[in-house]
Amino acid sequence: MTRTPPSETPSRRTLLRWGAAGGAGLALSPLAACAGPTGAPGPGTLTLGLNRSLVSLDNKLNQFDAAVTVQRAVRQALTAIGPDMRLTRVLADRFEMTAPTTWSVRLRDGIRYSDGRPVTVDDVTTAVRMYGEVAGSFILGLFPELPDVEATGDRTFLLHTREPVPILDRLMANILITPAKDNRPEELRSGVGTGPYRVAGANSGAGEYTLARVPEYWGGRPPVERVRVRFVPEESSRVVALRSGELDVIDTITPDSAEQLTGLPGVRLERTSGVRICQLFYNFRKPKKHPLADARVRQALTYAIDGESLVRDVLTDSAEQAQGVVPLSLQGAERTGRFAHDPARARQLLRSLGVADGLRIKIIWESGEFAADASVMEAIAEMLKEVGVRATLQQFEPGGDILKWRQGKGGDWDVIGNGFPGTTGQATTMLQAMYAGTAEDERTGDAFMGYVVPRIARQLSDAATETDPATRDRKLAAAQHAVWDTWPAMWAFVPKTVLARRARVDGVRLLPVNSYDLTAVRLEG
Repeated sequence: MTRTPPSETPSRRTLLRWGAAGGAGLALSPLAACAGPTGAPGPGTLTLGLNRSLVSLDNKLNQFDAAVTVQRAVRQALTAIGPDMRLTRVLADRFEMTAPTTWSVRLRDGIRYSDGRPVTVDDVTTAVRMYGEVAGSFILGLFPELPDVEATGDRTFLLHTREPVPILDRLMANILITPAKDNRPEELRSGVGTGPYRVAGANSGAGEYTLARVPEYWGGRPPVERVRVRFVPEESSRVVALRSGELDVIDTITPDSAEQLTGLPGVRLERTSGVRICQLFYNFRKPKKHPLADARVRQALTYAIDGESLVRDVLTDSAEQAQGVVPLSLQGAERTGRFAHDPARARQLLRSLGVADGLRIKIIWESGEFAADASVMEAIAEMLKEVGVRATLQQFEPGGDILKWRQGKGGDWDVIGNGFPGTTGQATTMLQAMYAGTAEDERTGDAFMGYVVPRIARQLSDAATETDPATRDRKLAAAQHAVWDTWPAMWAFVPKTVLARRARVDGVRLLPVNSYDLTAVRLEG
């Protein structure tokens, strides 16, 4: 990357002031109203303050990082991705590939839901079908294909696919199991699961839940009796509430907040490397004559973005610029290139393409998509302005209708700030979800931001069905270079994950996917 000369490098204060000052053509919708929690947690209650509204207790459409902690405390899958991104068995005690397109699975003996009902093979069959019937499902995009379930006994079944899916055991960690008669092809806001906690109270509209310990939980008695989940959109409110003891844990905090909390009595920070990528992703639903339908224009705009300054001065080194289309920490990820800052080149390329002046773009994102999101967007708008591009910013409140916009069913937009988790630890899963969209996927709103490039979809499908790991990695590497050459993102970065907790909270082991196991958490004192 070309480094900005020191005299031209904007300070962090300058970058923040850019957004506050606004400027011609810059419009930022109002932020969510400040709301803080009230009432300190009791001695046996753990209170979590989430930065985004938890609208459901399954993950068909909604799986932002902190939600995973809560969702999997209520509902579980056959498998899970644990520490060091290793696969663990949960509801299944056997999960083996017996043929290239067949897996043999056995449910644990004696597993029951929180209301006492036994877990059945029919529950698994129904769960797979329900996930497949949801339009725009986050989970559905991870699978090259959903398996068919064939019951072979009371606790045993086979999973069949048309083509080999070598990481099906990891993919099934994303299918949360619910009693068949209670499951629906939509997000579930209440209900029972096999997890260590049951829902004792819920106000999904406000993003508030109370979870109560399940005494008969099959995995052993969880140490914490009750868990309260609160939605607190303003980070400053979350920080104040943590310091005062009204909240026990807050997630996805900015470097500024981490700096404020470092060294404070009674407060601890948890950090880990992440497997999530955050992107300013282009809208690939633009008509052919639109400037952003041209990969050369998309590439030219990347040169306007001073990623080094954003990482250093806004994100304060809590992230690193992406050097590939997925995080390099994922198995099978390939270093494909880097984002270079060169405003003169951006202006020259845009002029040569006939879009030098007057190009206007609309950037949208949901508040809380990543730490310091508004500051990042405001700085990017000013960087684009320097190369003659006017950006309008639209920030959606958590729990709003941005999903429809992502699916192409809301308003028009040009660039979206979006984060995508590496839930399986495998590059192929993220690549499949984002870049293997088909025309059929686009008709149902399941193509990621309208990204449908048939040759790349074929490459990724070929790699995903390859059973030899070395050959699969070679095919994946070639596909990733092909994706990079389409310039799908104006800029991208991989954030580190930071969580803050009260000292009375112990046993939090933050995973790279930015979640943790509530059954291991203890309250001291």
